[in-house]
Amino acid sequence: MSTQIAVRLPEEVVEFVDAQVSSGAAKSRADFIWHALKREQRRLVAEQDAAIYARHGEDPDLVAFAKHTAHLPNAELD
Repeated sequence: MSTQIAVRLPEEVVEFVDAQVSSGAAKSRADFIWHALKREQRRLVAEQDAAIYARHGEDPDLVAFAKHTAHLPNAELD
């Protein structure tokens, strides 16, 4: 399910988004913005994870898992 929303953006941002669509880097304005928001969501989660790691250090139970998965491709990432 998706919800349509309206946002106001400065003209230079719209021009940037349109340039990305024109160049083929994105299928549409919505596609470009969706990917940008997903990247920001992942960044914020990673920031929270880093803060937890800074406070508590490595979890010995997850070290081997992290090493294994660090080199696997992730199709959901840009």
